[in-house]
Parts: sequence; C-alpha cells; structure tokens
Amino acid sequence: MKETNFNEELAVVVIPDVPLLPETNINLKVGKEAGSEIYTRVKDDDFHGIALALKQMNPEGFPEESDFYRIGTIIHIQNVKEMKDFYQIKAEIKERVEVEDFIADGDNYRANYSFLPDIIDLEPFDQEEMLMNIQNLVEEISENFKGSEAYLKQVHELNDLTKVMAYVFPYMRLSIAEKQELLEMRSLRERSLKFLELLVDQKESIKFHMEMGARLNEEMNKKHRETMLKEQLKAIQDELSDSEGHYGNKDYRTLIEESQMPDEVREVALDEVNKLERGGSNNSEENVIRNYLDLLTSLPWGPSETRDIDIEAARKLLDEQHYGLDKVKDRIIQHLTVMKLKQNKQGSILLLVGPPGTGKTSLGKSIAEALGREYVRISLGGVRDESEIRGHRRTYLGALPGRIINGMKRAGTRNPVFILDEVDKLMASVNGDPESALLEVLDPEQNDTFSDHYLDVPYDLSDVFFIATANSLRDISGPLRDRMEIIQIGSYTSHEKFRIGKDHLIADVLEDNGLDETKLQIQDEALKTLIENYTREAGVRGLKRQLATVARVASEKIVLGKVELPYVVREDMLYDMLGHELIQINRVGENNLPGVVTGLAWTPVGGDILFIEGAFMPGTGKLTLTGQLGDVMKESAKISQSLIRSRMAFSLKNMEFDKKDLHIHVPSGAIPKDGPSAGVGLLTTIASLVTGQAVDSELAMTGEISLRGAVLPVGGIKEKVLAAHRAGIKRVILPKENAKDLDDVPDDVKAELEFITVETVEDVIKETIGIELPKPVLMDINTDSLAGGAGA
Repeated sequence: MKETNFNEELAVVVIPDVPLLPETNINLKVGKEAGSEIYTRVKDDDFHGIALALKQMNPEGFPEESDFYRIGTIIHIQNVKEMKDFYQIKAEIKERVEVEDFIADGDNYRANYSFLPDIIDLEPFDQEEMLMNIQNLVEEISENFKGSEAYLKQVHELNDLTKVMAYVFPYMRLSIAEKQELLEMRSLRERSLKFLELLVDQKESIKFHMEMGARLNEEMNKKHRETMLKEQLKAIQDELSDSEGHYGNKDYRTLIEESQMPDEVREVALDEVNKLERGGSNNSEENVIRNYLDLLTSLPWGPSETRDIDIEAARKLLDEQHYGLDKVKDRIIQHLTVMKLKQNKQGSILLLVGPPGTGKTSLGKSIAEALGREYVRISLGGVRDESEIRGHRRTYLGALPGRIINGMKRAGTRNPVFILDEVDKLMASVNGDPESALLEVLDPEQNDTFSDHYLDVPYDLSDVFFIATANSLRDISGPLRDRMEIIQIGSYTSHEKFRIGKDHLIADVLEDNGLDETKLQIQDEALKTLIENYTREAGVRGLKRQLATVARVASEKIVLGKVELPYVVREDMLYDMLGHELIQINRVGENNLPGVVTGLAWTPVGGDILFIEGAFMPGTGKLTLTGQLGDVMKESAKISQSLIRSRMAFSLKNMEFDKKDLHIHVPSGAIPKDGPSAGVGLLTTIASLVTGQAVDSELAMTGEISLRGAVLPVGGIKEKVLAAHRAGIKRVILPKENAKDLDDVPDDVKAELEFITVETVEDVIKETIGIELPKPVLMDINTDSLAGGAGA
C-alpha cells in the first residue's frame, strides 16, 4: 500500500548487501565513516532515504548516476547505535520505488521517485501453498546449521508470502545482480517462483558443500592426527636424544622442500625421512640415514645464478695473472666466447697439458674468477679405486660419496669451475679403473644424469665447467682424451721465467716471509743466475722455492740487525746463501771426437740435450747399447745400423761390419731414456764412427727414422729448441714436417739459432759429416716374369 507521508525528494544512500525487499526490518553493521554519513543525511527527512544498489564501485570513490540501479526501496532508520568500530543501524524497509531524477547534493545525490507496488497475480490458495513450500525448504536448509531454531520459529510464525520472502531474502547467498533481479519483479507469482528456484539451488549447493566439507574434514582430521603423532614422536626422540647425549633431530622435511631437488629425488628423500621417523631412537640405521639425508639436503639442486661473461675483462685478468702463454690464453678466451654465445651452457671440457709448474691449476683459478663462479679442485694423483670417483654403495660399512659429489657439496652451486688435477696419474687396480669412471663425468652428453653409488639418484653435472690438468697425454686413454678439448702448455723460456719471477714470484715470496721491498731486494742478475744455475724445470715452481730460501736466509740477517736495509741480494752472494750450483747444465764442448753427437730430448720437466757416444772394436758385428735405454731407442739403434750398412757399405770398401762390434752409450745411465726422437742422433753417431768424421759440437738434432730412410716428425719441438739454446747450440737439425712447430718458439730464441730441416737420412749425413750419398734407386721388377717363374 502506497504511503504519502514521505518527502518528494529523499537522500540516496548505499547500504552494504542491498537491495532489500520491502515488508521487513533489518539490523545492519556499517563502518564508522559510512554509518555517520547515512545518519547525517537522512535525519532531515525524518530519517527516511532511498536505498539503491551500485552496479559497480567507482574507483575514484564518487559514483556517477549511471553506476546506480534505478529501482530501490525507501528505508526508515529507526535507531542508530554507535559501537567501538562500527555503527549498528536498525532500519525498516518500506516501499519499492523507481528513481526518476537524480539531484546532486555535494558529493552525494538526492532523488525524485515514484512507487512500484506489487502486482498480486496469485490466488490466496496458491499463496498459502507457495508459503508452505518456502517454509519447508527453509527448514530443510536450516537443518544443516546449529542454533537455527529461533530463526525457523520466526519463519513459521509469518503467514504472509511477501513478508516471508523479505525475511529470508537477506540470509540467502546471492549476488547483488540476483538480489536486484528479485527486487525488480513486481509480479508476486514470478517473484515467488524465482525465490523458490533460488532456494532449491541454495539447498543443493549447501548439501554439496556440506558433503565436501565432511570429506575434507575427515582428511584434515587424519592429517592432523598424523601430524600430532609425529610431533609427539619427535618430542620423545628429542628428549631421548638429549638424555643420551646425541644431537637433536633436524627438520629434514623442511630442508628437503627448501632444497629445490627434483621430484624423483624428493620422493627418495622423503622415504628416507619416513624410515628415520618410524625407526625411533633405537634405529640401528639412524646414522646411515642421517648422513645420507645430510648429503641430499646440502647438495645444490636449484638453478644457479649465472653472470654474463665479460670477454675483455677475462682477457685482462689472464694477462695480469699469467705472463706469456699467449696461445694458451687465446684458446681459453675463444672457449669463453663460445660459452657466452651459448649463454653459459657448457658444451666441452678443457684438458690443460704441460710440464709441472707451468700454471695449469692457477689458470683454472683465473677462469673461475673471470666467470664469477665458485672454484673447486680435487687431486686425482694416485687414485686407483673406482669408488673414489663414483662413491661406495650404502650397503657397505663406512660408505662415502665420491670426490665429484663431495666437490659439488663444497661448491654449494651447480655451476662451479671444477679442476680435476693430475688426471694422467689415475691408476687401475683390482678395485676398478677410476679413469673409466671419469668417462661419464666428462661427457657433456651423459653427465646430466651422473650416478654416484652412494647418492643413488641422478645428479646433473651439465652446468659444471670441468678443467682437467695433466703432465702428459701418453698416460691418458684414447676414450678419455676424446671427451676433452686439449690445450697444450709448453715450457717457459728463460726470459719468461725472469719476467714471472720479477713481476709475480718475488712479491709473493716476500709476503709469505713477512718482508717487503723496503727490507729485501733481489737484483736482476741474481734472479737470472737463479734461473740458469739453481733451477732446471719447464715451470717456475722450483724457482719460487729457491727464492723462498733466499728470503729465509735474508730474513735471519734482517731480524738480527746484521745488515742495512734494504738488503740487496747480488749474483755473487748466491753461493753463500744457496751453496753450489744445483744444476749442471749440459753444455757443448769445443770439439767432439768422432762418434759423439748431441741429441735433443723431451722430459716431463722440459727439454734437455743428451750426448750419444759410440765406439768400434774388434768383434763379430754385435751391437751393444748402454745407458738404460728403452725398447724404442734400442729399435732406433738397430734401424740406424741397418741404414748405415745399406747406404754406406759400398762407399766404405775397407769397413768390415761383420768383424767389428758397435757399442753405443747414452750418459746418465741411472735415468731411463726412451722414445723415437733419438733416431737421427743414433744414425749420425754410427756414421761419424765409420767415416771417422767428427760432428760439429754446436750442432744438435732430433727426429725419428724409418727403415726406408725417411726422417719422421717428433713432438716437444719447443722444449727441445729451448734446451739447445740454453746449452749454447748454434744449429739444430729438425724433420721437415716439424718446421711448422717453430711458430711456438719465442722469436728471441729463433733469432740466435739456425734451423736445418731434413727429409731423408742422406740429408742428415750430408749436414752432419759432409758426405753426400746417392739416393737409393728402386729396382724395376718384372712382375710377369716373377709370376711365370712361380708357375714354373
């Protein structure tokens, strides 16, 4: 029924959860600011206002006219009670109205309106039946909630369909749009049917949520019970551990979750945790499980931070920390450039090969610094057990992970620079071949699933930058060499050693001994004498030791105040500080006797010269070799004897090879010597003997010979040439195919030597003893006659 005692203009108010149906009273809780505003605006209109719902909230806070629904209700504010944090408003919902015009009122609106009464299109009997259905549905829904008796009582006491819908309406879980749709329905029939449909939906929804909640609650109760039991078990174990003096339990589950390990590894780890928890404090495998879990949770599993490679900075760092080695540094820079293009994805493994003390390991440190990665080093020298690489199986007492996994644990990141030092010193034994175990580690196609026997789960090594070091390739198997990119590091020249000593080693030695340049100085000539007479090596490790000895001797005098500062070490003072010269360098004599030849050899500590001596004596053509020669050198001596007899027998009519014994000796018999490089020297020794021609003492040679008289190439040319230069040699005979290796020899050394390249033994004899032999002539063999003779 339309009321007429309302003002023609009323304030527009927005109350939470509106719209509301007429014919009911409601209690609202409104925030302090909103409640105060509502009270202020409606008090001038006898506490009446138009409640309108918003289609959407304006982000600026002030709604436009288009943001309001046009149909709402007149409400009468009966009571406003200010609470601590909100206003409690009791309001009566009066009539449904439609706003005709909005009138701006500051930041709010007033509105003109018209009434929209219900259209009664249901017979009284139908209204009673609809009322009963709604009351029954509400009762069924309310059965799911405790404490709903008073609410149901009020529903049953209302005998008016409109009032029942208005009373139930605020408690229904409907959207603003759905509530507004019901409010705008003037037809009682349509509104009651829609209301009934919504109640049915609410009933099914509540039933579904109740069932789902019951199942969820059951599962939660089960998990809660398990959690409580585990907590109690943990508390008991902690108390028992404390009483027995053991360390407390770690929260392995949290550590596993934080470790970012793959799902398959996480499952294995959680299984071990379950074993540990089920076993209790008397579990005989507790320590084994704990050690395994400690390893799993301490290994780096997650992605590692990678830094962009600055090629220029890397080159500058290598130049600052390493003198010389230009080609080696170029190769390393090229490798880093490829890594930069591949976005740090490691595709190959480096193998640095060179004599001891040439800076292989320190190059690895520099690479790690240039890349901004962690540095890890393990030494493989003398390792003869495969389990050192792959680890022991956990079934064995005292089982441990392998060195690779231990190294990754120390690194704490998945992409360290990992140095495998002395990879050529691995040794096979009855416990397996550790070199074969490295095949998987150093294969970029396989090491993403490396399997350690102790770990027993795959571990990804594909992001690791492996750098192996070795003194010689000879002791590394072919399959292992094939997996690595080989970079050869040669010997240092005397000039390079001098620069390294002056720029790096002296400063390091002074710091190690608590000195500085204000207290101790070493003259350049003294340093050069140290290099030449007190060290003999390809690298600079021995030089650093001798410098340390000088520093210790000087420090005693400095501390006792026996010398003035700075104490300057001169060349003539080295004898008093270090004693006799330790290195007796093989230097050429003024003149060689016939049968004495200077050869060039490669050793693990660099190049060296060796004197090959020969002598003839009456006998039966026997060949005697002394000087602890290996099988290869013995074969070279026999080939040389055969070549001399075949090439010079006709030129030396009076030489009766079957009536004279030949004895060849290589001094320093305590040192084993082997290799094909002495073939040319052995040939020249015999040729000098049989001709009686002496070989120039300033001429040295190297090269392998074949039975057909060809001179074949050999290795270690740079080291051999440097040894010749140190010994005062002026001319060097090399195989022609080794001429390209002279590019590795420093220019200052090449400038002081003459190089002679040869292809055949005839060339060798011509250059060494001055006899020009005719080239061997190949006989024209008639194969047809041979075949005919065979047939005959």
